[in-house]
Amino acid sequence: MKLDATDRAILIALQQNARLTNAELAERVHLSPSACLRRTRLLEESGLVARYVALLDARIAGLAGTAYVSVTLDSQGRDALEKFEAAVRTVPEITECYLLAGQHDYLLRVVYRDSADLERLHTEILTPLPGVVRVMSTLTLRTVKRTTKLPI
Repeated sequence: MKLDATDRAILIALQQNARLTNAELAERVHLSPSACLRRTRLLEESGLVARYVALLDARIAGLAGTAYVSVTLDSQGRDALEKFEAAVRTVPEITECYLLAGQHDYLLRVVYRDSADLERLHTEILTPLPGVVRVMSTLTLRTVKRTTKLPI
């Protein structure tokens, strides 16, 4: 999709605050409300705007910890990958999952309440996932930068 400066302005504004009314958005990007709504709908229909969500504060939600977990499977066959990925989708504490090229097969982002909760996740959830032969966790100490905004 080819974006012009106005499309980019709409996307930047929506990434900062998706709760803007159409009138507020139109004012920010210097369009009439009807033109702004038409462009926003085109961006949504194209799939570039995939969805609107509320971003929660993990600490306030009681999830003080974040770990990045490298996972190695016993096989990289399609069936093994599909089984692992299907199981991962059912675990709410796994907030992100990436298939990797390199030393490990997957990288997971996991949130947890405290050290006991992390131990439970490790022993009862992560290690028993289909095909897992190795799990290596890296715990975060502090979040320096975390954003959902894409540099468009």
